[in-house]
Amino acid sequence: MLIELDKAIEIREGQSLKIDSLETYLRNAMELPEADLKVLQFPSGYSNLTYLLKFGKLELVLRRPPKGAKIKSGHDMGREFRILSGLHPIYNKAPKPFLYCDDQTVIGAPFYIMERMQGVIFRGHTPKVQLPEPNQMRNLSEAFVSTLAEIHSLDYNAAGLETLGRPQGYIRRQIEGWTKRYINAKTDNFESIEKMYTWLNNNIPTEQRNAFIHNDFKYDNLILSQDGSFEIKGVLDWEMATLGDPLMDLGTTLGYWIQESDPDFVKENSMNITLVKGNLTRSELVEFYAKKSNIEMVNIPFYYVFGLFKIAVIIQQIYFRYKKGFTTDIRFKNLNQAVHMYGKMGVQAFQKNKIDNLY
Repeated sequence: MLIELDKAIEIREGQSLKIDSLETYLRNAMELPEADLKVLQFPSGYSNLTYLLKFGKLELVLRRPPKGAKIKSGHDMGREFRILSGLHPIYNKAPKPFLYCDDQTVIGAPFYIMERMQGVIFRGHTPKVQLPEPNQMRNLSEAFVSTLAEIHSLDYNAAGLETLGRPQGYIRRQIEGWTKRYINAKTDNFESIEKMYTWLNNNIPTEQRNAFIHNDFKYDNLILSQDGSFEIKGVLDWEMATLGDPLMDLGTTLGYWIQESDPDFVKENSMNITLVKGNLTRSELVEFYAKKSNIEMVNIPFYYVFGLFKIAVIIQQIYFRYKKGFTTDIRFKNLNQAVHMYGKMGVQAFQKNKIDNLY
């Protein structure tokens, strides 16, 4: 059975591009077919904006930051382009980048162009009939974990990315940095979030490892084969990749990993496919990752709570931009409730010192 490919749609209101100047710039910078430029937008995702550019049969992808964004590293198009430029030659699951433009007169923001990787992307709203059967889902979830371990084993020196981050003191900087980002984007008084970041700041582990990490590794950042084998062909959204402790990356993934034993208020807000039968549980995911990575799994609840907090802050930043009127995207209207949800989960996790069966 052929599964439906990830599709682009008409551009959302308020997120249009200056198509004439974009086409002029691209034709001067690249060899392109004579066909007129048609621009569509990939509808999912809450961070950087992603567009499909079609010149006849040639398809390219454009990435640009959202309007009103002030988060330097997460929306730095030049940095993301540099990461892909280094990664693609040593890791074929990273898209091939073509050019970077920092001239904001072209579309109103910096952007870069990369290849369009064809495939299937599973999201929380994917129709059930399209999703894998339980045995296939089990295989996919194991391949998911194997790919995360694979990324952590990449030779970042060979990719020319040895100066991408500062591994020394990485955990402390992350906890302190995400705490500041939350405070700067705060709109509601959520006691659970304050308890969570207070606990994290008081319990920073001393042991650190160093690896190239993705920092946003979840199902909807994977491109899968269309033939029903669900082979992982590509990994997207490298904007937060850096050098640091791989368990912090694992923690982010665990934060996204909602499962059947979680309370209804969490499952109802799932934006991923981790609830599909056959998936590993969070504890099984950790066990499988340990086997693939040969990293000792110590203090995992800390990394899980960090993952929940980081995701809550990312959502809060998006909601903050909505409240300030930088975006009118109606999808963002009730995101503050998702922030509250992640806060409640985080408090349960550190109080019970575990990552499963929190309620």
